[in-house]
Amino acid sequence: MEERAIVVPNHLPPLSPLAPSPDPRSGFDSASRTFHSLRPYVPLPPPDRPLSFAAYAFSLLPSPLPSHPAIVNAATGDTISFVDFITQVRSLAAALRSEVGLAKGHVVFILAPPSLDIPALYLAILSIGAVISAANPASSPAELARLVSLSDPHIAFAASQDAAKLPSHVATVLLDSPRFRSFLDAEAGDLVEEEVEQSDVAVIQYSSGTTGMVKAAALSHLNFIAMVAGFHSLRKPAGGEEVTLLGAPLFHSMGFFFLMKGLALGETTVVMGGRGGVKEMIQAAERYRATAMTASPPVVVAMARSLESVGLTALEYVTCGGAALPEAAAMRFMRRFPHIQIRQGYGSTEAGGISRMICKEECHRMRSVGRLSQHVEAMLVDNATGETLSIGKTGELWLRGPSIMLGYVGNKQANANTFDARGWLKTGDLCYFDEDGFLYVVDRLKELIKYKAYQVPPAELEHLLQYLPGVADAAVASYPDEEAGQIPMALIVRQPNSKLTEVEVMNFIAKQVAPYKKIRKVVFTNKIPKTPSGKISRAELRNHPVLKSSRL
Repeated sequence: MEERAIVVPNHLPPLSPLAPSPDPRSGFDSASRTFHSLRPYVPLPPPDRPLSFAAYAFSLLPSPLPSHPAIVNAATGDTISFVDFITQVRSLAAALRSEVGLAKGHVVFILAPPSLDIPALYLAILSIGAVISAANPASSPAELARLVSLSDPHIAFAASQDAAKLPSHVATVLLDSPRFRSFLDAEAGDLVEEEVEQSDVAVIQYSSGTTGMVKAAALSHLNFIAMVAGFHSLRKPAGGEEVTLLGAPLFHSMGFFFLMKGLALGETTVVMGGRGGVKEMIQAAERYRATAMTASPPVVVAMARSLESVGLTALEYVTCGGAALPEAAAMRFMRRFPHIQIRQGYGSTEAGGISRMICKEECHRMRSVGRLSQHVEAMLVDNATGETLSIGKTGELWLRGPSIMLGYVGNKQANANTFDARGWLKTGDLCYFDEDGFLYVVDRLKELIKYKAYQVPPAELEHLLQYLPGVADAAVASYPDEEAGQIPMALIVRQPNSKLTEVEVMNFIAKQVAPYKKIRKVVFTNKIPKTPSGKISRAELRNHPVLKSSRL
């Protein structure tokens, strides 16, 4: 198959200098009308220096290497040391070149549940300048075909139970095959690093972005270098071992980053290898004496409500992100676990880690998502007037900095809608900053439904509903749910004389999408509100009696 180059926009300006006169309390610079991070400044490698994220991560590890495990699979109890992990990365990199013909710029599609092999595969791919593109194994064949068409992979690696869902034209190596096991045992020798530029594409992650349908976000090596550098500057002093339990899957932007961060900082990362729920996560945190944990809001809610006797004596903080955490849920958690901090954060596939909390004092701002991370520059814009706003004013959050994606692959219109001419990324989120530099997310301009921290695009489900016999018109909206945060709800206008039922609607969608995208509530209505141009009026939709009553 002919290889297609990854084309992304050249929108990024040089890294913004520090603001000339930011307010030391809020981070707001009145001259440039921008907000700046209040975290200590962290220098980055010179931008013209060739450097892959793999090389940067290994350069941060101490010598001798840490003696504690690098990764633990909670489902099996298997572990791998840092010494063996680096050996595996080198073996895989050599085999990917010689056995698979992988070269710089090639895209590698990965479809598999978490295991000890996936992190080594990730770093091996990055070390030779190839591109990681990991997807949810629960995706349907149709969804995977769409993702493959966006990223155009050179080869795929998949678990045997998932491989059949991939398009037949994609050459695939089974991760549980003797062939792949031989790659791990290949003669490694010295790791031959490709000359990888920091601006080269490192990862393609899939996002619904700000306009609905799934898109392929191209992220550079610099994106991850910049984010890890911020965490490295705030790491524990020598001797303070950190064990992080990953509640997010490894293909997810949050899970992927925290895995990379843990490896670079010499921490032990515990991955949930199976489909375990909250009970299994808590048990794993206790068993491996996790000091930190990543969790979506529904997990935090479930932990606070758990009736089991839970100690978690080693757990110091939970990083909560992916969706808004209700203040009442945060308070319940803190009453149940007074010794554990809830560190809320805010980020996206496109912008990386935007803000977070880093200490007990910051965690008391329960409605906030923390302060801006290192290297992040922000601006608030009034959508109606284009005016840039100051402290306490609510507007759309725009961002710029080295953690911002390069752009969407092969989607000029989405890039034009997402970036302005100066390289600012428009998040689609309505936010404000307080006088102490804490960021608050008020509402979302984009209409993504956040189901257990997964993004569910209404437009995708609405498109599918149009093919269901008996449907005259349809819209999909978020319906509040304390356990999941939000669930997808379909509003259906039946065709005349149709006897379409709620169960039929839900089953129709369930057969075509990943489980987290399923319709979980159906309301039959007489009309879907539309704008003069024929688009669904989301503002009017929110005033539907069912949705309106859910907010009372």
